[in-house]
Amino acid sequence: MELKEMGKRAVAAKYQLQCLTTEEKNKALCHAADALMEQARGILAANARDLERARENEMHQGLLDRLMLDQGRIQAMAQGLRQVAELPDPVGECMERFDRPNGLHIEKHRVPLGVIGIIYESRPNVTADAFALCFKAGNAVILKGGSDALASNMAITYVLQQALKDCGIGGDAVQLIGDPNRAVTMAFMRLKEYVDVLIPRGGAGLIRTVVENSTIPVIETGTGNCHIYVDKEADLEMAIPIIVNAKTQRIGVCNACESLVVHEAVREELLPRLEQALAEKQVEIRGDERVCHTLPAAVSATEEDYGREYLDYVISVKTVDSLEEAISHINRYSTHHSESIITGDARAAQQFLSQVDAACVYVNASTRFTDGFEFGFGAEIGISTQKLHARGPMGLKELTGYKYRITGSGQIRE
Repeated sequence: MELKEMGKRAVAAKYQLQCLTTEEKNKALCHAADALMEQARGILAANARDLERARENEMHQGLLDRLMLDQGRIQAMAQGLRQVAELPDPVGECMERFDRPNGLHIEKHRVPLGVIGIIYESRPNVTADAFALCFKAGNAVILKGGSDALASNMAITYVLQQALKDCGIGGDAVQLIGDPNRAVTMAFMRLKEYVDVLIPRGGAGLIRTVVENSTIPVIETGTGNCHIYVDKEADLEMAIPIIVNAKTQRIGVCNACESLVVHEAVREELLPRLEQALAEKQVEIRGDERVCHTLPAAVSATEEDYGREYLDYVISVKTVDSLEEAISHINRYSTHHSESIITGDARAAQQFLSQVDAACVYVNASTRFTDGFEFGFGAEIGISTQKLHARGPMGLKELTGYKYRITGSGQIRE
């Protein structure tokens, strides 16, 4: 379908969606969740074709993990839709109300953004997640997934569209651009006449391309060079499983720990034990001179290592002599996604929380919790690392704007 035609259909759909009741939206989401499970075999067959092509193209293991679907991940997609259905509907919420001395009554209400465009890579579960959140918040959505996941995305989108039609709602509420041509993607970024906001979700290259080329307002969802800092007052029995979880529980995600910062006071006690724990997961350590002195098997880190999102079984390690140095290092190399401190010192924890510049800052916990599902938002549209409109996991409220409703009784301005 030609892009402008898709845009026109999406605009028509957004006005229909704004008329739906919460009950109608929830019923459609639950029906779509059931449909995903019922059609799981066809979705998995499509995903198998994508995976076969990806392996032929020698796709990196971390990206293969992002691309892969199985019964459990389809079940998680369906669960995400049901959880979104259970969440409060933000549309129509009165955020504040007040009266002016001239008698005007003013209310500020949440409203849908309108038509949302999403460009994403290698993660077909985003197709269902994006639909659920946009739909519940009253928005139509146009999706542009990566070419490597095209068959999977088409299969999921078809199921969602049919589920909407079963509920008497037009399937144009969710549309997928099926042409993988780069020129089509660039044209999509300039569809400002029809698309109200564009959200890129993927690697640094994709996000940079969208930010630099889009004429549509962009909400950036950032890459994740996430740090864990082990303070001099850290409980090392706590620190090691947190680091192993953050690094290895799933390597191909933006909230995985890529960089470790260690206070000199705990270096010699922590690192040999951590090396053993990470070796069981086959994680390569790249460290500074002091790290390599303690761990002869470690690889010498370069400047690039400290700022890199590996999406692999590799972690950089930096030694520091103070909390202030740790915060400075993290703020220098951070992508402003998720950062964590392991400490028993409440004052150090508060200083870290206050001074680290990131969307999500943790004390004594894995960075892997930066996730809409884990925050109780249901699915998420992405993790925003910018500071305007939305920051952190973007749930339903982040997919709404607001407008003022003003009621008068004949007032005119003098």
